[in-house]
Amino acid sequence: MACYIITFEIKDSAKLSGLKEALMSYGGYCPLNATSWAILTEKKAAEIRDHLRSKIGPNDRIFVIRSGSEGAWFNAYGNDNSEWLKKNL
Repeated sequence: MACYIITFEIKDSAKLSGLKEALMSYGGYCPLNATSWAILTEKKAAEIRDHLRSKIGPNDRIFVIRSGSEGAWFNAYGNDNSEWLKKNL
């Protein structure tokens, strides 16, 4: 499975819960901050984008980026998230 970083800007806060549910539907996921998540999936970036795009509005933004081989962070959402990132990024 590949790890992808999803960043988004949602103007209509009512759409946010649907987007988060869609992100949690992937094999593994980890919220990075309020507008970025990491997910594990066999899908390609365009497939992920198309799936998540159906959950947001026409003026919202979403970026899907395949994770590289190196990462660093400070103050993750707890030790469990930090360990997930160490294992999957």
